[in-house]
Amino acid sequence: MPELPEVETVRRGLAPSMEGAVIARAQVNRPDLRWPFPDRMAERLTGARVIRLARRSKYILADLDTDETLIIHLGMSGRMTVSGDPIGQFHHTHPAPEKHDHVVFDMDNGARITFNDPRRFGAMDLVSTANADQHKLLSVLGPEPLSNSFNAAYLAERLRGRKTLIKAALLDQGIIAGLGNIYVCEALFRAGISPKRQAGRISVARLETLTAKINDVIAEAIASGGSSLKDYRQADGELGYFQHSFQVYGREGQACLRDGCDGTIRRIVQSARSSFYCPVCQS
Repeated sequence: MPELPEVETVRRGLAPSMEGAVIARAQVNRPDLRWPFPDRMAERLTGARVIRLARRSKYILADLDTDETLIIHLGMSGRMTVSGDPIGQFHHTHPAPEKHDHVVFDMDNGARITFNDPRRFGAMDLVSTANADQHKLLSVLGPEPLSNSFNAAYLAERLRGRKTLIKAALLDQGIIAGLGNIYVCEALFRAGISPKRQAGRISVARLETLTAKINDVIAEAIASGGSSLKDYRQADGELGYFQHSFQVYGREGQACLRDGCDGTIRRIVQSARSSFYCPVCQS
């Protein structure tokens, strides 16, 4: 599933073609994805101008001049790509329609935005912009990495007394919004913290290091266009390349990359997800 860096990369790729432009024609090719689409979605989107394209956690939010916000989630395999962009950033001609092109926006500037989702775990919803932050998908989210609200004092307060493992705690979207399996593994490695450690037994000093490393990993991943392992593509169809910077994720059985460490990367399963870590330098 695309995590925060991938979704932010897609948002940045879509913004030049969508912000300030009108959806001249919205085409919805099926009644649902993970959940049913909102009533008359194509009708409500056609003719609407996109005022702002934002992101919250793993959701893209398109604020419209109709006082509604389109909430978009890419799911497991969803892609949003741009073609025909008059700015010249993307392909000048529209590709032939594909089987899993479920939603298509033709913008008044000549750009076409296509939402393709083979596994159909993605989602879209239309809500009042004034109440968008109260939507059931958004109201439960914790602060974002890289935000002023995310720091060691906050994390220490949320983790105090918790017996759950730190890996599971960091994946809890109610504690931190947008983190997923890849970037939690990488941040824990950089912080030298084992994914098997109880969340409530980590010192504030180590949480200072952890919050800094989370922010570093997220910032570096965004700068690299995210990580492409299976389905993920940027808005121009290109791959992200942060996967070439992985220090533990997917490196089971390989030597630890930390200077002076002779450990070997291990993989364990926690809450049905793979955790990669070095048992020597992560404690």
